[in-house]
Amino acid sequence: MATKVYIVYYSTYGHVEKLAEQIKKGAESVEGVEAKLWQVPETLSDEVLGKLGAPPKSDVPVITPRELAEADGLLFGFPTRYGTMAAQFKAFIDSTGSQWRTQELAGKPAGLFYSTGSQGGGQETTPLTAITQLVHHGMIFVPIGYTFGAGMFEMEKVRGGSPYGAGTYAGDGSRQPSELELDLAFHQGKYFAGISKKLKGTA
Repeated sequence: MATKVYIVYYSTYGHVEKLAEQIKKGAESVEGVEAKLWQVPETLSDEVLGKLGAPPKSDVPVITPRELAEADGLLFGFPTRYGTMAAQFKAFIDSTGSQWRTQELAGKPAGLFYSTGSQGGGQETTPLTAITQLVHHGMIFVPIGYTFGAGMFEMEKVRGGSPYGAGTYAGDGSRQPSELELDLAFHQGKYFAGISKKLKGTA
């Protein structure tokens, strides 16, 4: 049977969604792996989103907590809010009480990716604080470390991401993920899918 990797994310302006799409491509490049994109529910009204200038949501399906257990591996993505995950994603995690009680996500590999507004906006604190959510579910955190190679040491170009996972800088919203950031996202998807496949094979 194929290894299922679910890429679950929240994206206000599309930056995290672009990373998610590349992560999916990377995961699907691994033989025997099926990857699927999911969005978490929006908590803001259309009126508020309109005032924020947020674009319409894509047609990626909205996930419910019970579907998490279907996956062999889970990658979670979100923008930062004051150095931690956005409230929309936290609200979704807070709705997984049933999965926590049964520990049905325990032992599943999980990874993180994210977007921040600036270089000091939480490229490390956002994933670091998110790890607590994984711990309470008994999940296995899979960072990318420095497996991306030379790209992790790029000093001439602005690059989001860290050993925790792929990332991008949104700036005022007009900046889009760079080619290097998208390459890192692809790498994370491929690397994570390989780990998930190995873990499933030994189960």
